[in-house]
Amino acid sequence: MRPCQAAFISRRMDSVRWAFRSGSWQPTCCEWLLAARCVQAEERQRIGTFVFARDAKAAMSGRLLIRKLIAEKLKIPWNEIQLQRTTKGKPFLANPVLNVIPNFNFNISHQGDYTVLAAEPILQVGVDVMKTDFPGSSSVAEFFRIMNRQFTDHEWNAISMAGDEWAQLDMFYRHWALKESFLKAVGVGVGFNLQRIEFHASPLHLQEGQVFKETVMFLDGDQEETWVFEETMLDDNHHVAVALGKPDTDGKYPVQAQENISQEPFQFTLLTFKDLISSAITMAPEDPKCWENFQAKQEKASRQHRMPV
Repeated sequence: MRPCQAAFISRRMDSVRWAFRSGSWQPTCCEWLLAARCVQAEERQRIGTFVFARDAKAAMSGRLLIRKLIAEKLKIPWNEIQLQRTTKGKPFLANPVLNVIPNFNFNISHQGDYTVLAAEPILQVGVDVMKTDFPGSSSVAEFFRIMNRQFTDHEWNAISMAGDEWAQLDMFYRHWALKESFLKAVGVGVGFNLQRIEFHASPLHLQEGQVFKETVMFLDGDQEETWVFEETMLDDNHHVAVALGKPDTDGKYPVQAQENISQEPFQFTLLTFKDLISSAITMAPEDPKCWENFQAKQEKASRQHRMPV
């Protein structure tokens, strides 16, 4: 890649951090029908199959975030964006623009009250959001016993030394978000031994409105100096971790990658529904059945904590 192309990427597609309160979103009939018209047919059908409204809202907002990103940052008209899924279900952009920007990378996550998106023009990126909450079907001690094999001794020590049960859960979910962000960045799924990665979290206490990148990761006992982790709190009990790693580019633009990974961390911008569809172009006629289907859904399952998987 020539220097002018790298400069083009830097100008054309800056790093992005967006968040949307999908959990508290109470769409009107007009909003939901409009949203349904702005996603691909297969995604509209997939969203309709969710049992709970909370999951449908998270999925819908995730698709809108992705299309907004591509329309505004890569300048592809909304109705021309071609999204497909990998065999593992991860969405990716199928448009030929990737021949020009081969390492354009985005990732989404939804859990608790938020759907979040992180995107990078060059770096590998993974994002995960986790809400701190008490387990609904067991004690904290039993919950930790079940999850014992997911963390190293060092990490469990950090969790157990955090303070009372709530503080321990908070540190637990902070570590879980970090691990998930890395796995999502490298595209590893079920079957990866989570004890191979160990995080040394710093600072011990995160503050809402600030982004920290002091936490370091060890892989198989060795510190991974090429990976940076941005951590922030969206509110009092929602952790977000963004994993940033240099891409495998065969030396095409190592200087630009280093500059991107060393830059100041990005704050998440909280978007409204109006923001989500500000660049939208409808792709289908209005279908009242989409609203009827959504209205028939229960908001969420009865009190039962979702264990990480």
